[in-house]
Amino acid sequence: MTTIKTSNLGFPRIGLNREWKKALEAYWKGSTDKDTFLKQIDELFLSAVKTQIDQQIDVVPVSDFTQYDHVLDTAVSFNWIPKRFRHLTDATDTYFAIARGIKDAVSSEMTKWFNTNYHYIVPEYDESIEFRLTRNKQLEDYRRIKQEYGVETKPVIVGPYTFVTLAKGYEPSEAKAIQKRLVPLYVQLLKELEEEGVKWVQIDEPALVTASAEDVRGAKELFENITSELSSLNVLLQTYFDSVDAYEELISYPVQGIGLDFVHDKGRNLEQLKTHGFPTDKVLAAGVIDGRNIWKADLEERLDAVLDILSIAKVEELWIQPSSSLLHVPVAKHPDEHLEKDLLNGLSYAKEKLAELTALKEGLVSGKAAISEQIQQAKTDIQALKQFATGANSEQKKELEQLADKDFKRPIPFEERLALQNKSLGLPLLPTTTIGSFPQSAEVRSARQKWRKNEWSDEQYQNFINAETKRWIDIQEELELDVLVHGEFERTDMVEYFGEKLAGFAFTKYAWVQSYGSRCVRPPVIYGDVEFIEPMTVKDTVYAQSLTSKHVKGMLTGPVTILNWSFPRNDISRKEIAFQIGLALRKEVKALEDAGIQIIQVDEPALREGLPLKTQDWDEYLTWAAEAFRLTTSSVKNETQIHTHMCYSNFEDIVDTINDLDADVITIEHSRSHGGFLDYLREHPYLKGLGLGVYDIHSPRVPSTEEMYNIIVDALAVCPTDRFWVNPDCGLKTRQQEETVAALKNMVEAAKQARAQQTQLV
Repeated sequence: MTTIKTSNLGFPRIGLNREWKKALEAYWKGSTDKDTFLKQIDELFLSAVKTQIDQQIDVVPVSDFTQYDHVLDTAVSFNWIPKRFRHLTDATDTYFAIARGIKDAVSSEMTKWFNTNYHYIVPEYDESIEFRLTRNKQLEDYRRIKQEYGVETKPVIVGPYTFVTLAKGYEPSEAKAIQKRLVPLYVQLLKELEEEGVKWVQIDEPALVTASAEDVRGAKELFENITSELSSLNVLLQTYFDSVDAYEELISYPVQGIGLDFVHDKGRNLEQLKTHGFPTDKVLAAGVIDGRNIWKADLEERLDAVLDILSIAKVEELWIQPSSSLLHVPVAKHPDEHLEKDLLNGLSYAKEKLAELTALKEGLVSGKAAISEQIQQAKTDIQALKQFATGANSEQKKELEQLADKDFKRPIPFEERLALQNKSLGLPLLPTTTIGSFPQSAEVRSARQKWRKNEWSDEQYQNFINAETKRWIDIQEELELDVLVHGEFERTDMVEYFGEKLAGFAFTKYAWVQSYGSRCVRPPVIYGDVEFIEPMTVKDTVYAQSLTSKHVKGMLTGPVTILNWSFPRNDISRKEIAFQIGLALRKEVKALEDAGIQIIQVDEPALREGLPLKTQDWDEYLTWAAEAFRLTTSSVKNETQIHTHMCYSNFEDIVDTINDLDADVITIEHSRSHGGFLDYLREHPYLKGLGLGVYDIHSPRVPSTEEMYNIIVDALAVCPTDRFWVNPDCGLKTRQQEETVAALKNMVEAAKQARAQQTQLV
């Protein structure tokens, strides 16, 4: 009979009340010392593990918990310290300097973790790195839990293939050699675990789901070299987010267990299992609970799915687990959450997902009847949720059904629009602007809280927002920016703000998820049909425009980003949801244009993020994603200029789609790529309006005018001067006023100098 165990791949770090975020930010501000900070982090680590133990998880992970980012942990452990930080002597200072930058050194690049909204710090390779193991965090964490709770745990580490795949600074032809150089470090780390008596280690290799058959074979050689040095330590090779194409090669790896995602694999892992079987002497770690969405599992359906897997894979031991780390969902339902009962009962966060696994194990071990009450309760809650979500608008459905080709297309081509817009807008060469948001001070946050708690009236709050808007319009005027923004002081989050004003969304108070570093977000919950109710941004934008003779951009979040940064319903397709949002935003765009706003920015920072991991699935997604954007923007006049913004993506993958959006101007994160995107543009010019970010807004450092001027000059070597924009990487909400003003002052001066140079050349 097959032994059944429950396992977890990773748990949220932030704590139920974001204690992790607060500890980090207090330490960065200097309000707590290092010893206090480390003690707080240790307590949060212990609490996260205890939660999993209390949910009766058999195989609990450690070392997924981190002070900032698990990929950065791996890099620092292997001494992958960028040259510009090697003069630092304190390990903690060095760690955070890589993540956040220091006065004289920019931070390392940050980008999306596969197709999620989590951002990791990109490891930087250079030939001068001395490959050595500087710290065995996995061993430290294992010992800490053994000491505190007396239980066995499963240390987790990013595998060598994935780690190098995610890194930068080398030519593709060098990848295998670098991976091989890491093998002795993995051997040393794992042998130290083995000597400690560790039973299992989880080596995460999610990059294998995008690997070619040749690369899967090459990675197998890495594991052969690593595991040949081990005698008693069991290795779980863990994949997630999709299926592995070279499945037969994967199941022949010299490891004791293999983890597969049976939720986000589009059914391909199960088909591979049916076709090729699974080694009976290896543990199959089956990801059967969705680790990336928040809907309660249908326990009977999930139980049947596991039984189906067991009927095919006659393994001695089966682990049931989430499809991926639970890093991507909130920690647990908060006792003070304010959602409607039928909606809240239909949700399942990290802690609740572990309880679902425990129930499934009981059903597998003791039979379905043993969990009949849990099965029925899940069905009741799911049905109540469906009833709660009903109320579809027949008029909206009719509008969607009647959409025609003309609704997805601007009337004339870009080059013709550009001439009309140049004449209408009257902007200078190399116009300067910002991406949208300005610093949200303690006063802004306090005002919002007073309003939400009904301590302030709507009128009081609006007066405050107007005053803050005017203050920043005046600052922008003084800085001599060319296109202004109203500052978004009324918005907590670029998705949440719109979701609160559209039908079909619900918002939590405590369901926080880590996005990057200490940055946490509360993704909206899309539970029903999305519909436009009334104008959302017109009042604040028009007020800002009344304060200046310069153009003020209307600022919207695009349909694909709203979708990708929400927890979407799973009973209809993502395309259908995107079109619902696009139709609603189209009405907002028209309202802005009717109010006299001539530049409208529709941000799509998450477009690349939603790209399926396998290239064979790209075309379908990119086609409807571009259509959803054009549905939002194509109704405007030719003289109205449509902008969009994207950040922290591998833009090379989607340049054709960026062009297909048919936006007049796109602004792109650039500074952290350290010029990498320019290399691509040299070979593949982008001929529409383009703004490449000239400084990193995620770092408190203020770049010099010279530094930004050099970035502009380098960009103009490959970008058309008559359609190039100068802007920061992203919005400035998280920055302080002093550093924001100083950086923008330098940016405007850099643009002026570049403008003067280009004028002389003409």
